[in-house]
Amino acid sequence: MRPPFERIDPTGPETPVVVEIPHAGLDIAAPFLEPVIAPARAIARDADLYVDALYEDAPAEGATMLVAHTSRYVIDVNRGEGDVDGDVVEGGRADLRMHHGLVWRTTSDGEQALARRLTRGELEERLELVWRPYHRELAAIVERKRARFGIAVVLAAHSMPSVERGRRGASEATAAAAARRADVVPGTRGRKSAAARFIDVVDTHAKTLGWTVRHDEPYAGGFTTQHYGRPTEHVHAVQLELSRSLYLDEASLRPLPTFFGVRAWCRALVGALGRLATSSTA
Repeated sequence: MRPPFERIDPTGPETPVVVEIPHAGLDIAAPFLEPVIAPARAIARDADLYVDALYEDAPAEGATMLVAHTSRYVIDVNRGEGDVDGDVVEGGRADLRMHHGLVWRTTSDGEQALARRLTRGELEERLELVWRPYHRELAAIVERKRARFGIAVVLAAHSMPSVERGRRGASEATAAAAARRADVVPGTRGRKSAAARFIDVVDTHAKTLGWTVRHDEPYAGGFTTQHYGRPTEHVHAVQLELSRSLYLDEASLRPLPTFFGVRAWCRALVGALGRLATSSTA
């Protein structure tokens, strides 16, 4: 099986920016397949499809990329090690019920994702093979950036459905009637995970194309922003959600003709963050 993630080093002059892509992967290695009963369609729809391709020019702008290849249906690297309940793992916490924790119990459409609970040994295997190496690598990249530049900026790159997907059995008409999400959602845990200047440049960059922006709704940021976003220590983290309707046909899961324009926007944003970080003193 191929490695669960890949680091891509800068090809242009290096900047303090790290582009972290935790959810674009679809890989479910053979040892992890047996308990999974989520439909293939759900595994694809619940991935941040093509986000790695949207940001593939980031290294040319001086950023270091970390791209997870492993599906979040194996383990979600944007959740904490303790985000698991007893319905998912034997011996898990009884005071916690999470449909979408460290290991997903249901799909976004409300279907069962697991045929049975994982054993503690199975969870430990996933942590040791995927989660812990991924975060050791991300932490090392961040610390190297901070040591070299005095600052690190982590852009946690995600995508999201353009409307909230309904519970299982909901009709397409019901889904269409749901409140449409903004085009861009910067998640910063209430503007706590990054300095205002980094949050504002994302906001301004989106609005140059007339895209709508809504901060922290519906996603305020996951483990990456919570754990790595330490502005007082000169590490800034922004989780950036792009509406999939900007670049993807959400029914066929095929890129739209607009894909390349969104890719150019992503490259320009990475460049802007890099210039801002290198001109900052904190």
